[in-house]
Amino acid sequence: MAMTLITTNTESNAASSSFTSGIDSTYKLYIFKFYDINAATDDVHFQFQGNVASGSGYNETITSTAFLAGHYEDDSSTTLAYSAGNDLAQGTGYQNVAANIGNGADESVAGTLWLFNPSNTTYVKHFYSRTNQYHLSDASFDQYRSGYFNVTAAITNIQFKMSSGNFDGTIKLYGVG
Repeated sequence: MAMTLITTNTESNAASSSFTSGIDSTYKLYIFKFYDINAATDDVHFQFQGNVASGSGYNETITSTAFLAGHYEDDSSTTLAYSAGNDLAQGTGYQNVAANIGNGADESVAGTLWLFNPSNTTYVKHFYSRTNQYHLSDASFDQYRSGYFNVTAAITNIQFKMSSGNFDGTIKLYGVG
């Protein structure tokens, strides 16, 4: 299957990055790729949320799960764990994609978010993500999220932001089909 680039958002000191067009019934799979997402504030989370067609805001109901693997730079510790603080249970807040990001020049996030069949009006909208980051505590963390928007209306908009403060980086939206 071929990937078609739909939009590139290159942000500099941005509060959020929104994709308000291009997510429609053209493709059954949409992929967002993040490059060098660098937070302005220390110890924040990179997040996303959806909005249904003609919706009033980024507040759709999400159920999700999260786990991570990590290795500290000084080889003092490794981890593989369920990450309860990064999942949602019928929550309407933003879904963390990467957690505890530092704001150093060398601390950033890269990764991918897959969104399945967002225009379908019968079923919920599934997603999963995988990111790697240079964690604020000098470690490499490989983070996984999966879940679904518990709505049957079409999701037409996706917004990314930090849990606090602004960020720099590039996010690309692709359609697959």
